[in-house]
Amino acid sequence: MRASLKNYRQSPRKVRLVADLIRGKKVDRALAELAFLNKRAAHQIKKLLESAVSNAKSTDESIENKDLTIKEISVDKGFILKRWRARAFGRAAPIHKHTSRINIKLEKIENSSKKEIEKEK
Repeated sequence: MRASLKNYRQSPRKVRLVADLIRGKKVDRALAELAFLNKRAAHQIKKLLESAVSNAKSTDESIENKDLTIKEISVDKGFILKRWRARAFGRAAPIHKHTSRINIKLEKIENSSKKEIEKEK
């Protein structure tokens, strides 16, 4: 119940802002928040989260979105594209184009309502 995205062409610092918003939340709520979030990384993380849900459903067909929660989401630094920019007096200045690696791990939550009913009996 995991999915990963490698070499996403946006800096990890910007992607972590979006990842921090959905960490630990239920999947259906996280998808709803990502749909209306005005950040570029929100669309990619939403696609990745849908991919993780699809991976979970392929292993166990009885799983639904409301039964899953985001156990872990990490944004790590990927490779850096190094380019050069011409400057004054024949010099060159470096340009670093950062990339990110995003990993999502989902967890199935037990229905607390079933446990409460069994305790009452």
